[in-house]
Amino acid sequence: MVGDGGERREEHQWPMWLRPLLSTSFFVQCKQHAAHSHRRECNMYCLDCTNGALCPLCALAHRDHHAVQIRRSSYHDVIRVSEIQKVLDITGVQTYIINSARVVFLNERPQPRPSKGVARTCEVCYRSLVDSFRFCSLGCKLACTSDNDDDKNKSRGGSDSERSISSETSNATHSFFPSTPPPSSAKRRKGIPHRAPFGSLMLGF
Repeated sequence: MVGDGGERREEHQWPMWLRPLLSTSFFVQCKQHAAHSHRRECNMYCLDCTNGALCPLCALAHRDHHAVQIRRSSYHDVIRVSEIQKVLDITGVQTYIINSARVVFLNERPQPRPSKGVARTCEVCYRSLVDSFRFCSLGCKLACTSDNDDDKNKSRGGSDSERSISSETSNATHSFFPSTPPPSSAKRRKGIPHRAPFGSLMLGF
């Protein structure tokens, strides 16, 4: 998504519903409609309301809204590409074929030890990737671009007070940890030995 100003402030300007979506717990039993079924799981989400996971009965009240269905693969939440790409740019996110449908994972799936010979990994959690993808999930892409925003803000400089504090901190650091000792102090250490007075005293005996 690009701003109307014509300048790319960032590769993406994330919609307000994305963070709530990624932090929502799905496939829990709906407390409101638990009596209507032995298993009434919440696997829907309304992008307009962003008020938590919905079961199919809850979703009926959002029929005029933009609701998406969350699915599960290996205990991780996924969403079909055909649904999410209508409302979100998923460029760079690894896609998978699960049950004959192309999906993307919502959140990261860290991989402690990437497989040997893997040339590409997720830029956030280092999970093995294929082709030219950069992220293994929507959450990783969001995290990476958010970090980039923070880095850009730091590089631009904060307020005058923030820059002043930064300058003072920098000066204090240099004063506590000088790179090299002053030349004058080095000469003083090579001055007259302290043993000289003691030596003259011994000569008196």
